[in-house]
Amino acid sequence: MALILTQIDGAFSLHSSLTLVSGLMICWGFCNFVMLQFTTAPYGRYSRSGWGAMVPAKLAWFLQELPSFIVPLLIVLGRYEDFHKMNIHDKALIGIFLAHYFHRTFIFPLRIKGGKPIPLFPFLVAMFFCSVNGAVQTYGVLLRNSEIRHWCPHARFYSGILMFLGGMYINIRSDVILTRLKDQSEGTYKIPRGFLFEYVSGANFLGEIVEWIGFSVACFNVPSVAFAVFTLCNIGPRALHHHRYIK
Repeated sequence: MALILTQIDGAFSLHSSLTLVSGLMICWGFCNFVMLQFTTAPYGRYSRSGWGAMVPAKLAWFLQELPSFIVPLLIVLGRYEDFHKMNIHDKALIGIFLAHYFHRTFIFPLRIKGGKPIPLFPFLVAMFFCSVNGAVQTYGVLLRNSEIRHWCPHARFYSGILMFLGGMYINIRSDVILTRLKDQSEGTYKIPRGFLFEYVSGANFLGEIVEWIGFSVACFNVPSVAFAVFTLCNIGPRALHHHRYIK
């Protein structure tokens, strides 16, 4: 009985911690949203001095995204029995999260050509966020562990998965277009054409926003909603900055 109570208390504490961290993530996102109305995040085309030593772009993207892939794997391996008992839907959620960050960690950096170095401070902040978010999203799914038995949750889950996969396709295809554009631009920024760039200036950002909104629809829990809000608050203003930049 004592063991059962300890396990319940541990699960409750973890649930409370996830809720707290998710709330802080939303607050952080809103703070960034307000700040980004007056300035730009100092990386990429807006990279500038005053934020620490410069880290090469490829290395920075690899290292800062790596925790979002490694941390979930370590958690799953450490709690393999819990993972093994999970239903197929929850395993799929962890799978698509890992798929996104496999691409962002091991493929996307290799496609960067002529990227500007990233200042140390935003690089460390990104690495910190990816470490925390990787843990929060993984534990959020592990604790979710809910069977889907009725048509309404089924519809929500599969709609979210389709949104995620559609957003991932938009994001990756848009990144490929931008990479090819840099091959032709000889170091200068040019207006991207084709695909969804005919309708929006930041198709790559749109894709990533759709991804994480889809993930939150499929997960239907507090951590995934917090991540979707954080993404929208950070990438949304950056897409607007890009639009103004090339307008």
